[in-house]
Formats: sequence, structure tokens, C-alpha cells
Amino acid sequence: MKLITEEIDQVEVIVEERNGKKNLFIEGIFLQGEIQNRNGRMYPMQTLSREVGRYNENFVTKGRALGELGHPDGPTVNLDRVSHKITSLRQEGNNFIGKAQILSTPMGNIAKSLLGEGVKLGVSSRGVGSLNKTNEGYSIVGEDFTLATAADIVSDPSAPDAFVDGIMEGKEWVWDGDVLRERYAQKTYKRINTLVDQKRLDEQKLNVFQDFLANL
Repeated sequence: MKLITEEIDQVEVIVEERNGKKNLFIEGIFLQGEIQNRNGRMYPMQTLSREVGRYNENFVTKGRALGELGHPDGPTVNLDRVSHKITSLRQEGNNFIGKAQILSTPMGNIAKSLLGEGVKLGVSSRGVGSLNKTNEGYSIVGEDFTLATAADIVSDPSAPDAFVDGIMEGKEWVWDGDVLRERYAQKTYKRINTLVDQKRLDEQKLNVFQDFLANL
């Protein structure tokens, strides 16, 4: 199965006060079905509705629907990077409208600061599934699609992020017991993350990519 991520450009920021305490939320479209998105993929509503139903039952209603700040490198939610908790996910036509509370975690506090300074953030769903190429040139997400999180908080991806996302989505993910595992893509991702300055990244990006291709 492939790692599949989809970005929605902008969400609404909501401040709610309860018992004298102000809570920060984001709300907007988290998922979309029956439309070819900018990544060249289309989610059948039957597949998306089924998976959102499972996600709501097993995660949202139990207070376990978490998301991260930034672009995670795999389908697992990393607790040390959690920034928000998804509190609702409902269908409106072919869209699924989500609402998430920003938490007082280290990453949540960063998100609060960014939003407080007027930074426009978006959300990115994350899951795994098969992709079936059509004659029209776009891919249909398969019935085996499994949602890891309805929303990570992201900004517009920079070139290095886009490069990494392309690698991670291009690799196969397999179930090993109850754990999804990847192979060489994780090593490549870590190598890119160690390139701390843009000049060094530009110098070595091609070498890393060629090395990655050689290990496919």
C-alpha cells in the first residue's frame, strides 16, 4: 500500500471560551470525495464514507483522533509531535467537515503561536491504500484505504518537503503484524533531514535521489 496525503489549503480558526478558559480550534474541509484533486487522485465516496465511519467510531468518539504539526514521515501518529485532537468529522455532500482542538503540547503551542500571528495554515489527511490508475490519467484510491489521521496541520510545502513527500508516497507500505513498515524510504528521509542548510541540500539532493532510485 502507498502512503497517501492530501492537503487542504486553509481552515477557519475558532476561539471558544468554557469555564473561563479559552480553547483554540480549527475547522474546515478535511477530506473530499468524488473529485479529482491536485495530486491527481480521486476518492470514491463509498470508500471514504466507510473509512470515516470507522475512524469516527474508533478514534473521534473515544478522544483518540490525534494529528501532528508538519509533514510526518509515515502513517503512524507520533505522540511527541501531536498538536491537536480532532473532535468531530461530519459529512456535507462530498466533503467531510472536521473540527480540531489545538492542544497545550509543545507542537500545539507552536501551532497556537503561528495562528496567533496570523499565519495561514492548512490541513493534510494521511492514510495508506492502493492506487488504481485510470485511462484519463488520474488514480482512484482503492477500497483498502485506511485513514491514519483526518488532519495534520501543515503550511505550504517547501521544495525539500515536496521531495520527501514524493519519495514517501512512492514506496510500498506493508503490514507486519499490527505495524506498518517501510524500507529504504525512511533511511532516505533521515538523510535529507540531516542536510541543515540549503546550499548543502542543493549539492547533495541529486546524489541522495540517485541513491534512492538504485535501492528500489
